[in-house]
Amino acid sequence: MQAETIAGKVEWRDLVKVSRAEVLKELALPLPWLAASLAAAGWGAWPLAWVCSFMLFLTGLRLVHNAYHYAVGLSRPATEWVMFVMSVVMQCSMHAVKVNHLRHHRYCMTEEDVEAMSVRLSGWQAILIGPWFPLRLHGKALQVGSPAEKRWIVAELLANAVWVALVFGVWDVAALRYHVIAMTIGECLTAFFAVWTVHHGCEDGAPIARSLRSRWQSWLAYGMFFHLEHHLFPRVPTCHLETLARRLDEAAPGYAWRSVL
Repeated sequence: MQAETIAGKVEWRDLVKVSRAEVLKELALPLPWLAASLAAAGWGAWPLAWVCSFMLFLTGLRLVHNAYHYAVGLSRPATEWVMFVMSVVMQCSMHAVKVNHLRHHRYCMTEEDVEAMSVRLSGWQAILIGPWFPLRLHGKALQVGSPAEKRWIVAELLANAVWVALVFGVWDVAALRYHVIAMTIGECLTAFFAVWTVHHGCEDGAPIARSLRSRWQSWLAYGMFFHLEHHLFPRVPTCHLETLARRLDEAAPGYAWRSVL
């Protein structure tokens, strides 16, 4: 049975709405990791700083991923500003990523899907093309985005340019310089960690994405690997995907989901 057929038997609309507490939690998720990474870098505790930066990038991805689908629980204008702020935090135009991510849902793993450029490669090849990946995303978004989206993209790129100039040309703060470098490296690894891991081997389209069923692994990953569930129901926010996954399992006990790990 196809995953899409199973999905037709699952109730999901009640999972779209988020509470005020859930909104605040989503907005706050990256903050402790940002503070911890900067503090660790300031102390010179580099291994700890890298771990905290990895978790910051992961939680930042969770927040902006919901923002791409306007599923944070905020108004549309407020969501645009969330993406703007996270663009500076994560060293990339999140509106550019949003344009390509929505096209990824529309044209999943076809020639028009720039976001999925790594999925037909091996894991190490997906890592090697990492620096090219954000450049392709920005170029495509500036080509196909709406006028409003292009304005946000330009504003975010300019904000990043100013931020980098201040960090490396004006302020003598090692922790901030470390943060910029760490986030840039994170962007160069996104093609592997955020795309290849959840789509490799799914080019035949049955199903189109992978998922994770280990509760403790999902907890460590902040629920980011319920990716098949996300593709089936993109309006459901990340905080409710585990509930959605349980409903899918109940609708098709024993179905062989393709696992992320």
